[in-house]
Amino acid sequence: MPWNAEHKARTRARIVDAARRLFNRHGFQEVTIERIMTAAGLTRGGFYHHFDSKDALYAEAVASYATCNPFVRGQRTRKRPPGDPRLLARSMVRLYLSDEVLADDGLHCPLYALPSDIARAGPSPRAAYTALIRGMMRIHRRALAGARDADRRAQAIVSLCVGGMVLARTTSDPALCASLRRAARRQALALLDG
Repeated sequence: MPWNAEHKARTRARIVDAARRLFNRHGFQEVTIERIMTAAGLTRGGFYHHFDSKDALYAEAVASYATCNPFVRGQRTRKRPPGDPRLLARSMVRLYLSDEVLADDGLHCPLYALPSDIARAGPSPRAAYTALIRGMMRIHRRALAGARDADRRAQAIVSLCVGGMVLARTTSDPALCASLRRAARRQALALLDG
C-alpha cells in the first residue's frame, strides 16, 4: 500500500532538513545521497521517490533556509512580530551576525556557508541562492521605504551581513571573528538608520 501524501511530505521534509545541515557543514561534494538518507533515518533506496537528483535536493535544501532560519523561527514564536519593518530589519541584522547563529553550523545561512559550492553548482541551486539574496534584500528595502537609495542600501546591508559572516566563520582568531561581526553589524545598522 502506498504512503499517503502527508507521510510523503513529512519524509521529504526530513530529507531536505538533513541535507541542508550536511551541506552546510561539509559542502555539496563531500555529502553523498547515502549519508543524507542515513541522517534522515531512511534508506538510500527511497531517495529517488522524492528527488530526481542530488542537484535537485541541493536546490531545495538551499531554498528551505528561507522558512527554517533562526530569524523566521524566532518570529513564529513571538506572540506579535514587530510591525515596524525597520525594527524587523534591525533584529534580523543583530541575529544574523550573532554568536548564537555563528555557533550553530547546521543552521548557517547558505549565503555565507555555501558561496563557493553555489558558484560551481548548476542553475537550480544558483536560482535558489539568488532567491535568498533577493528575499533578504526585500526585508531591508521595506525597512528603508521612502529612501531614494533604498536598493543600494539594502544591497550593502546584505553584503555586510553575508561578508561579515563569511570572514568571521573562516578566521582562526576569536577576537577578529567577533570584531568583524561587530563592525559589519554597526555599519549595517547605520545604513538602516541613515
